[in-house]
Amino acid sequence: MGAGNRWIDLLDPTREELAAKLPREVHDRALDQLLAPAEHEDDPRPKLESHGDYVFGIFLVPVIVAGEDIVFYQQIDVVLTRDAFVTVRKTPPGGHPPWDPRPTQEACREHDNVAMIAYHVVDEIAEGFLDLVDDLNAEIDELEDHVEEWNAERIRSRLSGLRHDLLHIRRTLAPTRDAIREVVDNRIEFSGQEVFTHDVELSFGTAYDKLLRAADNLDLARDLVAGVRDYHQAKIANEQNEVMKRLAVIATIFLPLTFLTGFFGQNFKYLVNGVEVAEWTFWVLGVGLELAAALSLFVLIRWRRWL
Repeated sequence: MGAGNRWIDLLDPTREELAAKLPREVHDRALDQLLAPAEHEDDPRPKLESHGDYVFGIFLVPVIVAGEDIVFYQQIDVVLTRDAFVTVRKTPPGGHPPWDPRPTQEACREHDNVAMIAYHVVDEIAEGFLDLVDDLNAEIDELEDHVEEWNAERIRSRLSGLRHDLLHIRRTLAPTRDAIREVVDNRIEFSGQEVFTHDVELSFGTAYDKLLRAADNLDLARDLVAGVRDYHQAKIANEQNEVMKRLAVIATIFLPLTFLTGFFGQNFKYLVNGVEVAEWTFWVLGVGLELAAALSLFVLIRWRRWL
């Protein structure tokens, strides 16, 4: 088992190391891309290009750190010739580990040609996208389970993070799928004798199907996030309605009290000039009438189930 001497793996190589391993036919633009460090989370754009005597490609392997809610990408640049498969691994920014090729190398068979070795790498990338979307769905399920318990700020933060991750995954997944489709449609090939044989194209078709399934699951995850967001917004609106209803009830109860207080507090002459009133009238007509009005309104509101 293994890729033997056909798979040449380099980690953050220098120009001299690349020159010693790569075929001379590689043009300067591809060489500059191979030497460029990984500077952003999801750049550059994945692709696969045929250049006659060699094939050049860029892939990004997604990795999710579930405990920290972090998604980062491990960049792999590939160069295929008829006799060699070269991978240039780049250390991701932020101190994350680079892609480990050993499990994929062990999956290769001794008689696999360079195109089939490339398929094993592509298949691991497709599996990575499936695992990433599954982990994303698990986070959405967690958010749905705690949407009633967590405070609004935490929910908004998680929703924002999930939407951000969805956009970045789609930005990487779509061009990766399109690059694999190039092989499936027989648009990637060397000049001369065929290297991407029918068996290889069928294998790439399996990886393409996995990427299609990941894209479908990503659309479902987007709908789930939208559903949680809509539910959260409706929950906030209902809570605000409850607050406004209670404030309206309080204002309604105090409305007759305000009216009675204002009415009996008027300083018209015929109300206060030489009028002798008993002390009990204050408690009956003043306090008693106001309490009766307030209690009557409260009973009415409870009877109509407005509160």
